[in-house]
Amino acid sequence: MINKPSLIVDKEKCIRNIRKMKAKADKANVLFRPHFKTHQSASIGKWFREEGVEAITVSSISMAKYFADNGWKDISVAFPLNILEMEEINALAERITLNLLVESVGSVRFLKHYLSSNINLYIKIDTGYHRTGIWCENIEEIQNVVDEIKGTEKTEFIGFLTHSGQNYHAKDEEEIRNNHGEVLRIMSELKDYFKKDNPNIISSIGDTPSCSIVEEYYGIDELRPGNFVFYDLDGFIQGRCDDDEVAVTMACPVVAKHDERKEIIIYGGGVHFSKEYIDTGDGNKLYGSIVKFDGEEWTPIIAGGYLASLSQEHGVLKVSEELFKEIEIGELLGIVPVHSCMAVSCISDMFTTKGEKLDLFK
Repeated sequence: MINKPSLIVDKEKCIRNIRKMKAKADKANVLFRPHFKTHQSASIGKWFREEGVEAITVSSISMAKYFADNGWKDISVAFPLNILEMEEINALAERITLNLLVESVGSVRFLKHYLSSNINLYIKIDTGYHRTGIWCENIEEIQNVVDEIKGTEKTEFIGFLTHSGQNYHAKDEEEIRNNHGEVLRIMSELKDYFKKDNPNIISSIGDTPSCSIVEEYYGIDELRPGNFVFYDLDGFIQGRCDDDEVAVTMACPVVAKHDERKEIIIYGGGVHFSKEYIDTGDGNKLYGSIVKFDGEEWTPIIAGGYLASLSQEHGVLKVSEELFKEIEIGELLGIVPVHSCMAVSCISDMFTTKGEKLDLFK
């Protein structure tokens, strides 16, 4: 019985989402290397494997170890090389195909001295998100890193990787399509420029917004979306998915009601959802939307209320008078999280709608 905040996963929706995205990659003749940082679950990893997925992406060396321990043999870590984890990197590289991310000559030189097993290296390219990576127009710096990789005995230069995180902040589908077109152009030109001396290099992209709405991947060899397996409230509001494609909700017990404010208190706070929110444009913040959850399935998002604020363990729902009367202390409500990746990172328990507990990386 669920008696504390728990993330509930609709397995059927997840599998549909996986099949849809893999079919898109197959149609475009690109490798599907999904990012597992969203679900972080060996149990859900099996659903991917059953659909023919063999290569994956993760966000840390420790997550790579978790999935390697669960049978995955080809893993990319889409986070800049952390040289302080050299011992763990060497141990992991001994038993799987390990693909790491670099963006400086210094990092590669460190590998030259301390790497004990062969690894593959992507160079991270900044194509407009401006979080990290070498700026795409800095060909000289990119060339220096390529040369350093090729001059290092145990490293193989496999190509360029980018993440179009700017698409999560796009105002509409047209902006996403325009961003995507620009990224295709940049990555194709980079690959063409370096292909003469590196004929087998690949280009890798992987944001869920563009992968959800576009069909064209000219010049791209690999797709790494992650959020699509669950989607979330942000994806629904931004039009990246339909309501029936959102495959997670947070089950939260109702613990108190305040009639004078038409507020309902749930057991479910920042330590369960994170404190990410959507700006509603009217001075309010949306931390989640409400669904009715009967223990096995949930309704579409219901009108008349929303998750209005979070503290450490508390969540405050602002609701209409009608909804206030309907909801009882002791019942479980479902809250669709703003960002499913962050919710998974916060919680300790994740179940399917059938009550199966899902193994989690922690």
